[in-house]
Order: sequence, then C-alpha cells, then structure tokens
Amino acid sequence: MTIPVAPAVAVGPIQPSLGIFWGVAGVLVIDRSTLEEGEPYGDCLTHAVGHYERWESWQALGAEGLRAIGFPDRIALTEYDEWPRGRIVYERLAKRFVLSSCTLAGACKSPELSMP
Repeated sequence: MTIPVAPAVAVGPIQPSLGIFWGVAGVLVIDRSTLEEGEPYGDCLTHAVGHYERWESWQALGAEGLRAIGFPDRIALTEYDEWPRGRIVYERLAKRFVLSSCTLAGACKSPELSMP
C-alpha cells in the first residue's frame, strides 16, 4: 500500500526532523523543521508552528492554491481538528524522537521511537 504525501518533497531524503502532520482524505500532510530549527519546550525540541496556526495559513491559500502546491483541497473547507493528526518531538535528555497522534475520537497515544 502506498500513502500519498504532501508536499511531495517530504518523500525525499531529509535530515532528522520535528513536525506536525495530518491524515487528510487519504493523504499524509506534513509540516516539518530540522532539529536545528526546533524550539525548546521543556526537555524537548518541537516544531515552532502549531496545528491550528499552520492550518489557518494553508486555508488562506484557498482550494486552488492548495492544489497548486500539491496539498489536498479539502484543507480549505475543513478545520484542523476534523482530521487525525499528530506531532513528532525530540527528547533531548533521552536522545529520542517521540511521535504523538490523535484520532478523530480524541484518543491520543505516544509510542517511543529511539533513534541514534
């Protein structure tokens, strides 16, 4: 099974990253930053932009603008919390990435991902 990813450049080789993501109409939508660009949040590094703020900036593009940059146009007409979403942070002391995700029902989980 192949999962479409937006933006398409997110599929290529990258540095270790932090970020936020959604599952929108069968597409994995990603907004990320490198560890160097991350912002401190307690003992973690996190992506500087939150789900709400990023979604609003994408909605401002409208459906046509979203399609032009390879994003699902459904973003324009829905709210950020209508789709499953999550975040990846880096725990500096433990030196590991943590992925948190929430379903539409609001159930959240955070399996630990240890990465060298």
